[in-house]
Amino acid sequence: MEVLKRLKTRVARVRPEIANTWVLQHDNVPSHASLLVREFLEKQTVATLPQPPYSPDLAPPNFFLFPRLKSSLKGHHFGTVKNVQAAVTSALKEIPVQDFQASYDAWQNCWQQCIDAQQCYF
Repeated sequence: MEVLKRLKTRVARVRPEIANTWVLQHDNVPSHASLLVREFLEKQTVATLPQPPYSPDLAPPNFFLFPRLKSSLKGHHFGTVKNVQAAVTSALKEIPVQDFQASYDAWQNCWQQCIDAQQCYF
């Protein structure tokens, strides 16, 4: 619950213009779909985007962000958690905004394909 509380607080602080309208997209792993999490999100009035059961192709970090970060960090030894955090932050800042937008567009296409396939995995 603490992570969700921090996320909601950060959205309100960093993006106040969407603080009351943003939608959380997460997969259906048991920890995300638990009654405790669903009740918390409902109580906090956090809207969620429904997702078919286990659809990794619908998670933008899986098809855009994680591979990109892994390729830029691969082969380096950072020594400390602080160094890892600095390297990841730097790698994230190097990704152009247009690439994030293209990822969002690709995610929408994947989502539509899933809807068109009546939520069948492909």
